[in-house]
Parts: sequence; C-alpha cells; structure tokens
Amino acid sequence: MEGLVMRSTGSFYDVMTADGQRYNCRVRGKIRLEGIKETNPVAVGDRVEFDLLNDIGNITAILPRENHILRKSVKKKGHSHVLAANIDQAMLVVTLAFPRTSLGFIDRFLVSAESFRIPQVIVFNKKDLLDNDSLEEVLALMRLYQGIGVTCFSVSAKRSDLDELKRTLHNKTTLVAGHSGVGKSTLLNSISPEIKQTTGDVSSFTEKGTHTTTFAEMFRIDDTTYVIDTPGVKELGLVDMTEQEISDYLPEMRELRLDCKFGARCIHINEPGCRIKEAVTNGEIALSRYESYLSMVADDDNRK
Repeated sequence: MEGLVMRSTGSFYDVMTADGQRYNCRVRGKIRLEGIKETNPVAVGDRVEFDLLNDIGNITAILPRENHILRKSVKKKGHSHVLAANIDQAMLVVTLAFPRTSLGFIDRFLVSAESFRIPQVIVFNKKDLLDNDSLEEVLALMRLYQGIGVTCFSVSAKRSDLDELKRTLHNKTTLVAGHSGVGKSTLLNSISPEIKQTTGDVSSFTEKGTHTTTFAEMFRIDDTTYVIDTPGVKELGLVDMTEQEISDYLPEMRELRLDCKFGARCIHINEPGCRIKEAVTNGEIALSRYESYLSMVADDDNRK
C-alpha cells in the first residue's frame, strides 16, 4: 500500500491513503540502517509504502522526495532533522515582540528553504500589539524581504482578514514554522475550522512562548491545499553547506558574487575587490542581511 505521512510522533506515523483512510504505522528497522544521517528518516509530507498487519502498518520504503527542508538536530551531533518533505512553499511566522524573532533566525530559515529552491513566505503576526514605531519597522522589513522575492504579510491572527493569506496557501502544501509563542497555532486555527490546534500564552517574564505543538502534523484545508504545523523552533542550524555555498542562497548576493575579484572562491569577508562588500557599503545589500551571512559563515559546527 502507498500513502502520505500526515503526522509524526517520533515512534508512530499517521499515513493517509488515496481514498482518505488513515493507518497507524511504524518504521521497519532496516530503513534506519541505510546510512541516512537524519534523526527522522520518515517525515511529514513523505510518500511511503507500507504493509498492513493486524491494523498496524509497517513502513517499508520512502518514495523519492521532490524536496525537503532540514535543520541541525539538537539531539544528535552530526545529524539533521527533516522539518517536512514534498512542500511547495515554506512559511515562517514571526513577531517583533512577545516574543521577538531575530533577523538572524529569519535569514537562516530563508537560506535553508532557498537551498532547496523552496519559495518562502514571512508572516509578521501580532500587529495589534505593536506601537507606531514597531509598525514602521515591520513595513521596512517587509520592503527588504519583498525586494529579494519573499512574500510577506502583516496580520493579527485573532483580528485580521486572512483572505489574502489563504489565497497564497491555496492549491499548495505549505510548511509553517516559527518560534514558540509567535501564534502559529492561533493563525492556523483562524485559517481553517478543520484545524483545532492547542494555543498557549507567552510568559510576561521571559517573553517566550511555551511549546503547544509537540509533533509535526499535516492538515487538509481542501482537496489541493495542505498545511504542515511544526513544533516551535528555538534555533536553526544550517546543514551541509560550505562557506562558498551560503552566498548562493541569499538572492541579492547570488546575483553579484561572480563579479568579485576572486569569483566563486570569494567568501566576502576580507578579500580585496569584493563586489558583495562594495554592495553592502553603498546600500545595495542590507547590512542586517550581510551580518546574518557573516554569522552563518562563522557557524561552521552547525553547518557540518
């Protein structure tokens, strides 16, 4: 039998077949012995083959993926964790306060998605909690990221009209990620009455959210539209990228990097005749993006 992995709890997987039937499945051991350096070789969004025995399925094979998005495993050194597979776009929900999402985290997420050529969406949530200065900051960030091809929204999950966001999700499978407390679950609940995720509050002391989503799960909005909710991500370590590769995944740097004196060998830090450093100085590339780039290049342990 073949099916689509709709939910992963780490030990068991809900797999849906083409006729809409769901089966509780486990992974047959040998799949984990094929040299896959992933803590979860089967991920939500995977298409799999499985055998059924006494109402419990055994996943025997993972069908070829169109793509997937990774993060560094926080539990096992040298391994990665698959956030989702076979997705059409990756949506990051962020907030400027309660809790604040750093620009470095945003840029790492965008680079991770871009490395697999997955289109990106940023949703700036909780606009109803922002003062005028913060609203101006959101608008400036939206202009920055829209300028490099990222779709952006500024919303209040509890109060905004979300029709435009729903149109962006329509007819696609979308990964939804973000820190705990940014309102992912509230946003998804507002998008579809079929989604009933548990929501939590942000601590006024730490200004951080609590984990209400404990495992990845795909929700069907209609016959062609799916969203994948993921547990809150604290950090996002890059996987399997060399220093030279990272600039390929920042579009504004990718367009200019071959104009550097040393071409593809340039790491855009101390080299003379670097077109990227010139672009930062004259404002063609935002300083915040260059600083994020420097952080990613320096984070050698995360990438490996």
